[in-house]
This record gives sequence, structure tokens and C-alpha cells, in this order.
Amino acid sequence: MNKSSRKKSPPGQIRQSQILSTFGPGAMVDLPKHSVLIGGLNHWRGDRKLIFEDRLAARVAEILEVPHIKLYAPPVDEQDPKAARTGINVFTFPTWFLAQVKETWYDNKTQKTYRTRPLIPWGNLVSGKYLNSEKKSIPVVPVRFVQACVKGHISDIDWSRFVHNDSDNKCQGQLWLDEGGSGNDFAEIYVRCEGCKNKRRPLANATVRNGKVLGPCQGHRPWLGDFAQELSCIRESTGLPEYNRLLVRSASNAYFSQVLSVISLPDSDAPLQDAVNSVYEDFLKNITTLEQLTLVKSLMSKVATNLEGFSNEAVWEEIQRKQRRQEKPHKSIKQVEIETLLSSAVEIGEDVPEGDFYARSRSLDNLQPTFSACIEQIVLVHRLREVIAQVGFTRFEAEMPDIDGELDISVRRAALDIEPNWVPAIENRGEGVFIAFRQEAIENWLKRESVKKRGRELSRGFDIWCARKGIDQEKEKVKFPALPYIMLHSLSHLLIMAVSLECGYAASSIRERIYANEAGYGILLYTGATGSEGTLGGLVEVGKRIEYHLEVALEQGRLCSNDPVCAQHKPDNEQEERFLHGAACHGCLLIAETSCERRNEFLDRALVVATVEGTGAEFFEDKGG
Repeated sequence: MNKSSRKKSPPGQIRQSQILSTFGPGAMVDLPKHSVLIGGLNHWRGDRKLIFEDRLAARVAEILEVPHIKLYAPPVDEQDPKAARTGINVFTFPTWFLAQVKETWYDNKTQKTYRTRPLIPWGNLVSGKYLNSEKKSIPVVPVRFVQACVKGHISDIDWSRFVHNDSDNKCQGQLWLDEGGSGNDFAEIYVRCEGCKNKRRPLANATVRNGKVLGPCQGHRPWLGDFAQELSCIRESTGLPEYNRLLVRSASNAYFSQVLSVISLPDSDAPLQDAVNSVYEDFLKNITTLEQLTLVKSLMSKVATNLEGFSNEAVWEEIQRKQRRQEKPHKSIKQVEIETLLSSAVEIGEDVPEGDFYARSRSLDNLQPTFSACIEQIVLVHRLREVIAQVGFTRFEAEMPDIDGELDISVRRAALDIEPNWVPAIENRGEGVFIAFRQEAIENWLKRESVKKRGRELSRGFDIWCARKGIDQEKEKVKFPALPYIMLHSLSHLLIMAVSLECGYAASSIRERIYANEAGYGILLYTGATGSEGTLGGLVEVGKRIEYHLEVALEQGRLCSNDPVCAQHKPDNEQEERFLHGAACHGCLLIAETSCERRNEFLDRALVVATVEGTGAEFFEDKGG
């Protein structure tokens, strides 16, 4: 192969799972020489694997307000050098750069010396470098600061408008960025115009809360293309324009992926659905009559082979269901899951290597009275499949599914495509253990006055948090999670830390799913990986003696290394600004965010066990005296 025909290497590579979580459409990624914005779905190329999960696809379609949606895995790198190019297009962003010069500037007013570098737009670079007055090429780096709004729109800062504080100023002088100290204090970073007698303006002016320094948002969506701009960016609650905010390009609040996940559950019609799915896209999706189906089966050997054992009438009904997208009466994502897990069957699903779900109930005969009084069922999940789909993304603030695993239709989110008809998804295989709690035990616990008092304290913290975020709880239908959820969530974190010491998985590899609704109460700890790493059997073995790990978890929860400060924390304390935490900190309850379904929020170990503060609100009462 000659050099000209050799396929050019991509500028970077990202794992499929990272696409959905960290580097999806609209995310900024640092490459060795510049920064890029990941392109929207309309800029993805190559063959993609179709993922079937009707329950998830139906819910995503409802959220995006489209008739139907498909789930596809992100494209993979094509190894064949002669094959068509696959991958995801990216866009250079930001388009302003800093030349790497070693110069300083002395300010007579502050009597300080600043490191200074010229601000250069993309169009003024020569072969990707800055050409100084001596015609010497100087390397450049992307500027750290951009502007964005809460709806996800993003664009370059109009640096000339900012430094002159005037959108009509026509000055074309060279702009410089002056940095004092380590360069992390906005009050010590200035934008300076050489053509206006070194007029300067501190970047801190753009960080004022609810400020309008950077101007109204123009609705720019560069990840969808150069001209993908929304006509208006209006705040629905007030009808007024949404204003840009300063955003540090590499900051953790620059991108929050919005994802939905479901656990694939066994269905009596699953074999028929799988058979139809295997040939639906290629042969069956355009069939309109039973006679056409019969003809296709007689002409296409692949169709006849895949549908062998199923009557034409049954296959035709399944085709019609898929074409009409008929669904069963709506139940929340987690409600369907816990109903299956709480079924009275000893075995759930089929124990086959290629199966999506298989679980067995464990005997409770050896449970000690402390646990038998509150635990209803323990299920060992030998095999499960989790499908995760990205619906959109936000900036500045994360918008997560509610405690039932649902995303609100009215939530603000940035679009992945101009007219979405599919979304990226991945499927993970794993194992787990499910613990169901007796409803009457939780109801009796909720009746205690000390528990009600603790609930009022946690609720006040939530109210203050909403007020600080400008959230109208009635209009935006934001609800405080019930105490059972917070208690089970806190217990889950304690269990993850206790279990990880013995099960063979790192704590960051164990994930949680908390169930707290009218269908029941429970905790599912599970692993999930795109390969077979999550199916090594460690969690199932742990589940066979889960009571031991519960004892360890409860003992760890009683005392934190930061006590008594941790135990005495009040959720409504406006100085600490930890409004969604009770007795919870990095020393006791906070774990890796990849494991937690609520980003380490809504935690309080005082609801689980007695702490040194002695609130009396614990679910597991201390019998040791």
C-alpha cells in the first residue's frame, strides 16, 4: 500500500462506554494540539450494532416526543484499511487560542507583574501557529474559557466585546490575556486591548452570579454543525432571554450526560421477540399482510430458519406490535424490575449462557432475628443485562432520573441530533444480589416521632437547595425523596464498601439500584461491564452470606472518622452548603460516582444506624445496649 492510499489515523480514540457517560455529543475533549467538540449524531459514520430493548426504546421515544426511536451502539473503529471510514466527526472548539510566548506585562495601577499571552482567533493562525512580528512561528493552545447557558448552548466568548464592555466598539487592537499568580484566580486574570492604551478588564466580572456581562445566549449548537442554531433561548419560567455564563473548558460542570438504563427482564414472549428481531430490519419491517409474511418465509431461507417453531399468525402479531409500537400499560422503569424480582418463583429466567437474566431466590432460614424481621427476600442474580441509552445532556447542573428511574419530559436538555430517530446505547453484562425489605417494617419505622423529626430536617435542607438553584418545586414537579429511599440509599453505600473487601470487584465496579415505591422496597447491587469482567460470580457468592456483610456495613456506619462533626451536620446549615446530606461525608458514605445512582446525594447514615449524635431515627435499632 502506498503512502497516499494509507488510511489516516484518527486524532483520538474513546471507548464506547465513555461516549455515553463523559464524551458524548456536545462534550469538549482535549487533544494533544487542540480542543474539539464531539459531533452530534448527524456526524457519526459507519455501521452500528442495533440494540433491542423495547421497554427502554419506548420510554426514550416518549421523552424525546417522537413516534419511535432506535437504539444503536456507538460506531467502532474499522480495522480493514480498505473499508469505508468509520467514527465520529469532531469540531475544533474553542476557536480562540493563546500563543505560548514568554512575556510579562507590568501594571502601574496594581504594581504587579503579569504573565501575558496574545489572544488569537483561528483565522489569524498560519499553519496552526501564531506568526509574531518577527515572522517566527509560535505554538498555540486553546483558551481555557468559553461561554454557555443552562440549556447546553455553547460558543466562544466575544473577547473584544468583553474587554471594551461595548458591543459596538470597532477597535481591532491585539488582545492579550494577563495572568497573575498561578492563573487560577479569576480576579488575577485580565483581558487587555493593546490598541486602547492597554485597557483591561478582569475576567472575574464574568463570574458574577446572575450577571449579564457575556450577553444573551444566541442558541449556538456547534456540535450539530456550523449553522445549527436555535432561533431563541428563552427561560420558560420568566419568558426572558437566557444569558451566557462563563465556563472553564475542562471543568467538571461542562458536561453532564443524561442517560436512562433498564435491566432486561425475562418475558414469556422473549423467544418470539428475539426471533422476529433477528430478521425484522432486513426482511419484515415493510410487511403489511399475513400473506406477504408467508411468501417471504417461503422465499427467504434465513427468515424460515430464524422463525422456525413459531406459527405465521404469532409472528404476524409480533410484527404488527412492533409496527404500531404497542406497549403494555405504563409502569415506571423500576416498578417493572422490582415486580419481577419480588415474584414468588424460585427461579426467574433461564440458566443459559446467552441469556439476559437468570436469578434464584435464597433461603432465609439462617437469618438472625434482627434481619429476618425486616428482610423479605434475597435473590441471587446470576446473570443480568443492563441497557443504557443517552437521551441528551446538560451543562452547569446535572439532571438525573428520579427515584423511579424516570426522566421528566419537561426537563431542559440539549439535543443530540437535529431530528433524532435514534440514540446511542450500550449493553452491559453482569451479576448481582437483590435484598427486599418488608413493607410493614418500613411503615412501622416511619411512624416513629424521631424519624418524622429527622425527615423534617432533611426536607428543610432540600427546600433551601431548591431555592438556591431557583427551582420552583410546584411548577417543575420536583419532589423530596421519601425517607425510605434515603435510608436504603445510605445502606446501599455502606454495603458496597463492605462487600468490595471480599467479592473480588473494586468498589467502583459495583453499582446500585434503589427501589422505593408502592411495588416494594429493595436494593440491587450489581456489576456491569461491556465484556465478561462483570460475570465472575463474586457478588452471587457474597449474596449467599449477605447477612455477614450487612453486619459489617452497619458496624462501619455507626462511627465515621470525621465524627462528631459528620454526625452533627444539619442539612439546613447554610454555611456548610451540604443541603442534600444528613450524617454523610467522604469518611463514611460517599463513594465513586460511577457506582451511585444519585451522584452521592440524598444520604444520611443516621437513618440506618445509631450515630454518636443519637437522633433515634435509625432503621436498624442497636440491640447491643
